[in-house]
Amino acid sequence: MPVSNLHNRLSRGPAHCKLMRQEARSLAQDRKKQSPPPPAKPGGHASTATGPAFQHYQAAVQLLQQGKYDKALPAFEKLLPAAPVELQERCKMYISTCQRQLDKSNLTFQTPEEHYDYAVSQLNIGYYEEAREQFNLILAEYPAADYACYGLALLDAMTGRTQDCLKNLAQAIELNPKNRLQARVDNDFQSMVDDPRFTELLYPEVP
Repeated sequence: MPVSNLHNRLSRGPAHCKLMRQEARSLAQDRKKQSPPPPAKPGGHASTATGPAFQHYQAAVQLLQQGKYDKALPAFEKLLPAAPVELQERCKMYISTCQRQLDKSNLTFQTPEEHYDYAVSQLNIGYYEEAREQFNLILAEYPAADYACYGLALLDAMTGRTQDCLKNLAQAIELNPKNRLQARVDNDFQSMVDDPRFTELLYPEVP
């Protein structure tokens, strides 16, 4: 499917990526502090964040982060039918991740959307080099994939690669100007805010 036909969905890629990264960091912090599960988000149901389904989800994500894909896969599959709506899409994405890791030698993707979701999942669990490789593979096949450039820029910011971050973000903005607005509110670029080149890239209209 041509990338142009996927523009409406994939232009939301950075926001989806940000949500998933925040979820991964929240779970990691909970495990480090050994604290109770966080309270439900405003407008949500308290039982989601404290009930057995959420605890099951946390345990499955921990197995995934540890690279125990053979154990994480059945855990997510068991959870999926009864999972709250807000966890279902995440479970599906991580099931796909487990399946692909277990059969890495035959790693293939049916659509660029599927490939992008896999790259994001690798970034979320801290597999930065794998995520970088997958974003670059997307660009090799779809040079106009602005969402992959944005993903690389985020990854570069998170791993201290300042020059690469500026280059990839500039390319993402050139391909899709909406990425400039997204980057202005994306906390994952925090390490770049004191760089005047980053400011100039995001606010070219400021003299």
